[in-house]
Amino acid sequence: MTRSAADAAAMLGAIAGYDINDATSYSAAPPDYLEAIADGVRALRIGVDRGYATDGVDGQVVAAFDDAVAAFADLKAIVRNVQFPSYRRLVSLWIAMCSVETAAAHRETYPARKAEYGPDLAQLIEQGLATSGVEIADINLERIRFERRLADLFKQVDVLLIPTMPVPIPSLKLMASYGEDPNVLLNILRFTAPFNFSGSPTITLPNGSDSAGMPLSMQVVGPHLSEDVLVRVAQAFQYVTDWHKRRPPVA
Repeated sequence: MTRSAADAAAMLGAIAGYDINDATSYSAAPPDYLEAIADGVRALRIGVDRGYATDGVDGQVVAAFDDAVAAFADLKAIVRNVQFPSYRRLVSLWIAMCSVETAAAHRETYPARKAEYGPDLAQLIEQGLATSGVEIADINLERIRFERRLADLFKQVDVLLIPTMPVPIPSLKLMASYGEDPNVLLNILRFTAPFNFSGSPTITLPNGSDSAGMPLSMQVVGPHLSEDVLVRVAQAFQYVTDWHKRRPPVA
């Protein structure tokens, strides 16, 4: 959404805060996200679960991630090995929960204007409409379990460092294949879906390039209301690297 962590902090400052039309917004005034953005990461506790971050992950993604971990160590952050909470069942429920929430969001126009919907979106909404209340309750219980385990983890560290995807930017062919094999999509979502469920703030930033010159990325994840820390971590990384200034080749 922005070209730098500082720009992201400025934009967040403009949109954060209470909104009478948003029942999920906080009433407390947001901090100045730019105020301490240049304070660095010395002594900040950065959690890394190497198994979670690298098992079954493309070598180019792993190499870029390892370089980022080393960069934070050089910046005098405290890199700690941690155990990420069990996540596989939660991720397996992502499509079902997405379908339910999509159906709820479109209830004013679907099925009333069903003919105007594309087949993929219509199929997702139909899945949501067919999902039972018991299934939804089960998903929410799994979400709560994960949120509690993640909150316990954040008692040990200030932020987590995690790749964004286990593969470089996927091709359209690969993305289309998830219709035939949902596990393809679920594998791609393994690093992001858990935080969709927990509502954890994250910042995603480039940390390398693949063999085709396309950007690789990582995400910094924090506990609720830690956005000021996340932009500071991202700013520190971008101060000693220039990945955010590079541009992919244009055919």
